[in-house]
Amino acid sequence: MAIAHGVRSREVIRVVAPHLDAEAEARKLEDREASDDGLVVMPGAVELVSAIPQGRWGVVTSGTRRLASARLRLAGVPTPEVLVAADDVSHGKPHPEPYLKGAERLGLKPEECLVIEDAPAGIQAAHAAGMKVVGFASTYREELLAEADAVISAFSKLSLVLEENGLQVNVK
Repeated sequence: MAIAHGVRSREVIRVVAPHLDAEAEARKLEDREASDDGLVVMPGAVELVSAIPQGRWGVVTSGTRRLASARLRLAGVPTPEVLVAADDVSHGKPHPEPYLKGAERLGLKPEECLVIEDAPAGIQAAHAAGMKVVGFASTYREELLAEADAVISAFSKLSLVLEENGLQVNVK
């Protein structure tokens, strides 16, 4: 399980069960996860994204578009204009492709982006894309996210200030 979070399911299945049909197993897993009504929303997550104007933020996930859309809906998180999912890229995290595609769809240069990431593979992907990263200690402990530029344990540790030339993010 240590390699699973933040990496596309089919890639994990290929590593841990190479004798199985990774695509078929990933679909079965997605079916279960997409209907999970026991989803726990991190306190402050909805407030955080609601404070950022639409078109200025997006979701880049190792999950499929179907899974990401279902989880956002179940969590009550507004659907972003930009959603880059596992099915949108040739290479998943830790490759930079997902984050580079997210920046492109937002119309931003990578160095203008700030990533909030909860997995080491995602931190590596964001840095490889040339982005700053705030690690969010939830699935992984803070020390496992040490490659991030900053690590927080709660969204309340972030403050956002909308400025004329962009969004200023401060870590408390």
